Amino acid sequence: MDRSAEFRKWKAQCLSKADLSRKGSVDEDVVELVQFLNMRDQFFTTSSCAGRILLLDRGINGFEVQKQNCCWLLVTHKLCVKDDVIVALKKANGDATLKFEPFVLHVQCRQLQDAQILAVRSTHGLEVPLSHKGKLMVTEEYIDFLLNVANQKMEENKKRIERFYNCLQHALERETMTNLHPKIKEKNNSSYIHKKKRNPEKTRAQCITKESDEELENDDDDDLGINVTIFPEDY
Repeated sequence: MDRSAEFRKWKAQCLSKADLSRKGSVDEDVVELVQFLNMRDQFFTTSSCAGRILLLDRGINGFEVQKQNCCWLLVTHKLCVKDDVIVALKKANGDATLKFEPFVLHVQCRQLQDAQILAVRSTHGLEVPLSHKGKLMVTEEYIDFLLNVANQKMEENKKRIERFYNCLQHALERETMTNLHPKIKEKNNSSYIHKKKRNPEKTRAQCITKESDEELENDDDDDLGINVTIFPEDY
């Protein structure tokens, strides 16, 4: 069996498995993106999160406790209101922490050149302790302030998902055109080498496409979390 056939078999096996996430389904804001990737031969997704605001109770040992052992007092993939947090905090027995976690996407790729299109990583999170051993350590006014910050991050996070999706579509369309017309690829490579020799000091990492460079040039703290895995040789 050749490598492509092995990857297709592996993809079919993984996508046929049940969704083991707490929610049990793909988040609404990334459904289209996930479907777009899974329809392509060279990719498939293993997990994703569109971004969320959550309140965790870490128990009596505080930050020494791992997240999987925490009590989830509140979780939402939408904007959050103070009253919901206040009600949830009353259930805390240990160290309650308010968190915002940005968009995360885990993708399996058939080969290295496929993974290079998706290589994006940054941080856009928020994590603030609110109580200790069940005792609230901050004011409601401060909680209201934190939620304004978290909600702003959530809104920005959604814009970045859309921007990433658009950039990815452009990149894959460009790759398809290049594969259909090898002379374009040869010309582009020749042009790149020529520019590199003339201006080696100006060489820098390129964004997904020229268009995405223009869109994201001011986003030095871009905050998408993309985890790319290459099809293992020993599969």
